[in-house]
Amino acid sequence: MLPPRHWVAVVLTAMAAAVSLSARAASPLDLSAAVVVAPGIKGPEAAAVGMLVDEVRKRTGVAWPKVSVAPDGAAARIVITHAVGKPEGYRLTTERRGGETVLVVAGNDSRGVLFGIGHLLRTLTMTPGHIVLDHPLNLSTSPAQPVRGHQIGYRYKNNTYDAWTLAQFEQQIRDLAVFGANAVQLIAPASDDEPTSPLFPAPALETTLGIARLLDKYGLDCDLFYPEMRQDYADPATVAAELAAFEDLVRRFAHLHAVYVPGGDPGHTPPDLLFPLLERQARILRRYHPHAQLWVSGQGFDQAHYEAFYHLLARRPAWLTGVFFGPQSRDPLPVQRARIPRRYPIQFYPDIGHTLHAQFPVPRWDPAFALLEGREPINPRPRDETLIFRHFAGLTVGFVTYSEGVNDDVNKVLWTRLGWSAATPPEETLRDYARYFLGGAEGDRLAALILALERDWRGPITDNSGIAATLQDFQGFKDRPDLRENWRFESLLYRATYDAYAQARARAEARREAQALDTLAQAPARGSRDVMAAATIALAQPDDAETGRLRDQLFDLAGRLYAHVGLQLSVTRYGASGVERGANLDRVDTSLNDRVWLTRRFADIAQLPDEAARQARLAEIVTWRRPVPGSLYDDLGDPGQEPHLVGGKAYGQDPELYDSDIDGIADRTPDDGWRLSWVTYAETLYERPIHLRYRRLDPTRHYTLRVTYAGEDYALPMRLTANGGIEIHAALPRPSNPATLEFDIPQQATHDGRLDLEWTRPPGLGGSGRGHQVAEVWLMPQP
Repeated sequence: MLPPRHWVAVVLTAMAAAVSLSARAASPLDLSAAVVVAPGIKGPEAAAVGMLVDEVRKRTGVAWPKVSVAPDGAAARIVITHAVGKPEGYRLTTERRGGETVLVVAGNDSRGVLFGIGHLLRTLTMTPGHIVLDHPLNLSTSPAQPVRGHQIGYRYKNNTYDAWTLAQFEQQIRDLAVFGANAVQLIAPASDDEPTSPLFPAPALETTLGIARLLDKYGLDCDLFYPEMRQDYADPATVAAELAAFEDLVRRFAHLHAVYVPGGDPGHTPPDLLFPLLERQARILRRYHPHAQLWVSGQGFDQAHYEAFYHLLARRPAWLTGVFFGPQSRDPLPVQRARIPRRYPIQFYPDIGHTLHAQFPVPRWDPAFALLEGREPINPRPRDETLIFRHFAGLTVGFVTYSEGVNDDVNKVLWTRLGWSAATPPEETLRDYARYFLGGAEGDRLAALILALERDWRGPITDNSGIAATLQDFQGFKDRPDLRENWRFESLLYRATYDAYAQARARAEARREAQALDTLAQAPARGSRDVMAAATIALAQPDDAETGRLRDQLFDLAGRLYAHVGLQLSVTRYGASGVERGANLDRVDTSLNDRVWLTRRFADIAQLPDEAARQARLAEIVTWRRPVPGSLYDDLGDPGQEPHLVGGKAYGQDPELYDSDIDGIADRTPDDGWRLSWVTYAETLYERPIHLRYRRLDPTRHYTLRVTYAGEDYALPMRLTANGGIEIHAALPRPSNPATLEFDIPQQATHDGRLDLEWTRPPGLGGSGRGHQVAEVWLMPQP
């Protein structure tokens, strides 16, 4: 529970020469200040004042004294009294008192003091020996959304947190609070993960409870993410064991604000078994934490389970606080808000850490980025995250973001500021981020570079002229002394370096393959064996020296990031739990062309005894995309090579891509012997079809459809229809991965020169909504 409303004024008395407030913008004030603290201040307010003094000292070397009387007889003092104001709000004012300038932070409650101090910290420009106020302050503000939280999982799967000490967690809590976060959600020690990590400095339960104590220190909400992971909750013995484990955990917390239980992701309990279990857990929870909240999600439910979920909510159980909405929800947020009784608020549980196979994939992401940088890279997405937040903000009462470490550090800050005010431009947040975390007076330049990182992921990688410029500008900062061990700067530099490296590799790999295919086309004149040998040499050309230097810089930065923040960019070097868990250094040498597939094909072709047969096989490779004249080809999953794919809604209207196509890659690479065109695929979610549209076909011709079904291994049966009703094939399990099949298109489907093809998966299923993937499509006129 929050303490009674009051306000606290923290006064920083400026010792610099007096400057009129009207002239402050032209004459910044260099502060040498004292923090005037009332003798009786304690608890979270004292922690907030301590944070102010500590963070200023870290950045400047200036140790502001904490005193109980204003120096030199100034009238400034801390006043604790009742005040009128919204919860968590504060006022910041710059005032003239006698011959001095004072800064007043007035909080409406204890958190208002913390967040007001945070606002002051991110407003000051701090460099060694100097604390500068660039402009006077005169504002009053309070948050728009009451819940602004982030998940911290001390577990093996995380890309960072399992290497942290409590001191590092305290710094993270401070950093989030500076921007207005009021909650941290911890993951229960028993979840969908290993019970321990090789990197743990201390046992999971000990650290989890230690983080909870730190949250109490700063007066922030401590929440618990508690998936129900046992196998069969229809078994009374299973239920009894679960209740005992739950009680043993929650009783250990001095304070729990809320418990969040997902229906799935992870978990697998149908609503008719989940709700009775939750009711009993709610009684246990409130025995130890009388005011604790209990939230549930419908993640992973299929259509039947969602109907049961809504039916149970319609009974309006009193023990339930509300519903949260996260990944793997087959019913979109607007649908859930319409079906769930209004007495239950909805919180957002957005995935801000992943770029593909995720709730909010990067739209039309070049496959080279996806293959090299992977699912969990350094991923600042200021414009996308702002768009996502604003798209859903009217349906929720706040958020707790789903995160796996510090790769999404910028995104956490963006969501926190947007939760305070959805109107906050991303540029403003990035300037504060750069000023506070990266130091110096160059916040505008660094903020622009973070925006450039997001922009560098737009469009084809080989054509993006901004990537090299972004890296060059970041490198201009790398020798600044205060950034040499700054993990946030290192992470941004790592990302800029990786983008440049990926571009260099993609260009070189494309040139090598083009040269090899040009060589193969000369087989009729030169002979099959000669051109295969020459093509093999072309494909094996090494990277140039500059690409090698970029690769070396990635390895150096990865080592620094592990040393400075525990970021695990490699499985073998730094103990990451898997390549897909942020360890993209291990993907650095991934092939970006068909070299492996081609050289294996060459070995097979070389065994053919007949030159004509060898020539025929090489011709198939050269004409892969156009096997017969007039062929229409789509390499689905490559945004620049899918001309017939019907894309769906604009990203701003559908950021979760429920009604849009999704460009994805399989959990394979070309080094596994797959063609790059098999690795990439188009997919859609749940019942939306994958839709290809053809126009201006020859109505007098018959057409054959060739299709490669490839992607991830959990493929579902797919049905293919033409023009909304003509069945090309019934629900078909993929016979292999990949599988290339051919089907006749009835002439009645193309008699008017038009053809629409739609692939659908079985209706009503839940889970992630994925597993509905097509890699390549040819529409070929018959002779």
